[in-house]
Amino acid sequence: MLTIAVSKGRIYEEALPLLASAGIRPVDDPKTSRKLILSTTREDIQLVIIRATDVPTFVEYGAADLGIAGKDVLLEYNSKGLYEPLDLGISRCRLMTAVPVGQQPVEGRIRVATKYVRTAKDYFARKGRQVEVIKLYGSMELAPLVGLADCIVDLVDTGNTLKANGLEPVDLIEDISSRLVVNKAAMKMKHAAIDELLQILERETKNNRSLEA
Repeated sequence: MLTIAVSKGRIYEEALPLLASAGIRPVDDPKTSRKLILSTTREDIQLVIIRATDVPTFVEYGAADLGIAGKDVLLEYNSKGLYEPLDLGISRCRLMTAVPVGQQPVEGRIRVATKYVRTAKDYFARKGRQVEVIKLYGSMELAPLVGLADCIVDLVDTGNTLKANGLEPVDLIEDISSRLVVNKAAMKMKHAAIDELLQILERETKNNRSLEA
């Protein structure tokens, strides 16, 4: 049995066609079912539905053999206990800094609001900037507007939310997409099954990129 960890929402929706190419279709719809472990049309594969930030933890500790997680989550988790063999090319966006429109550059130490604490600290350290990072879990755009922070670090898709709140994106930290991650022990013990799945998903991902091109 292979267990794949995936979160509800955009990643799950965009991963479904890829999984279907390997014959993996959930028997129950997570939108209507309260089940957290979903059987699939393949008897040898099941899905576990968890929070996006928990995917790398489940995979690293062997509660799931594989997982689908955004690169933003993986950067923040910073685990060496995972293989990351495949960029699935789905759920694309950008991790960026953003500031109020027209704001003059802040001299000296700056305050940064974000849920990506580790990633933000690493980024500004590479830039040689001293920062105070304030961890928030939501409504990031509000922080500069009420004087809580000088800038934010957050995911940007269309940029419409930033614009609606008087902010503009500034620096690109990382291009984000969803990646397939694999538990190291499972890669050895279940190599044949995982390798088969990897080949199918890689082929489907390449086909999708060809169509986009």
